[in-house]
Amino acid sequence: MEIDRKSPSSSVSDVGAWAMNVISSVGIIMANKQLMSSGGYAFTFATTLTGFHFAVTALVGMISNATGFSASKHVPFWELLWFSIVANMSITGMNFSLMLNSVGFYQISKLSMIPVVCIMEWILHNKKYSKEVKLAVVVVVIGVGVCTVTDVKVNAKGFICACVAVFATSLQQISIGSLQKKYSIGSFELLSKTAPIQACSLLVLGPIIDYYLSEKLIFDYNFGFGVTLFILLSCSLAVFCNVSQYLCIGRFSAVSFQVLGHMKTVCVLTLGWVLFDSELTFKNIMGMLVAVAGMVIYSWAVELEKQANNKISSHAKNSLTEEEFRLLKEGLETTPLTDTELVASKV
Repeated sequence: MEIDRKSPSSSVSDVGAWAMNVISSVGIIMANKQLMSSGGYAFTFATTLTGFHFAVTALVGMISNATGFSASKHVPFWELLWFSIVANMSITGMNFSLMLNSVGFYQISKLSMIPVVCIMEWILHNKKYSKEVKLAVVVVVIGVGVCTVTDVKVNAKGFICACVAVFATSLQQISIGSLQKKYSIGSFELLSKTAPIQACSLLVLGPIIDYYLSEKLIFDYNFGFGVTLFILLSCSLAVFCNVSQYLCIGRFSAVSFQVLGHMKTVCVLTLGWVLFDSELTFKNIMGMLVAVAGMVIYSWAVELEKQANNKISSHAKNSLTEEEFRLLKEGLETTPLTDTELVASKV
């Protein structure tokens, strides 16, 4: 029995989804850095900006449905609402965590998402991981930790916000794949249904949250040509980033998406050094090399796991065929032949 393999077109699509997510995510980080930094346009309204992102994504989804490019499938509104609440808790929690905690502890909380996702998938879906996958995850976490974690300061409010952010983000990423499988809905179709709800809620609550975080009102901000251009660029990249996130999690898993996320961290550090003259120390370089090694090990481990599962599946199919053959043989031996059958056999 041959082992099931992905078709070349499917493999190309997988690589395309990964590439789209990495390029769009790194691009949006670079655009937002220019948009939000004091040396750029000092647009410090991160939650409202995320509302803009989902508003543009929702608009693209509506146009796509209206033109027949994508088909709308039914998903219960309460599931969409629940998912949007979790997703918004993730966004808000991350923003508050970054404000209340040191950068070092914020990075540690992001690194903790991989083990949290693993535990949650084990609890919710009884998913188990091989020793090789666990080893690869540990190597990735250590590598990214070495190159990103600096000062680590913890306080009670910041710790609670970090816990909420990690839990909500992990649950959101697991839910994307679960909803796609449960309702047989594509990544873009699901995104086009959740984006309007997230956009409305974030555009209403965003200015309030941003005022609490930065003590500035977005209505007092002077929107010039340059900042408007960068907001439009950020929103455009967000469409690709959101679509590719749903694509990746739908095709792979939440754990794989987290590992990909740390690959983006390495890319951001490298581009920050190239484009913005950010400091890149020997410690950063060694951490990035360890992280990349961990990602290579992870890819190898996942491939080993797939091959093992395919062999088990193939063996099960062969065993079933043999069992059916044995039962059929026994049936022929024990069942007496009728007169008609005896005559036919003699002929």
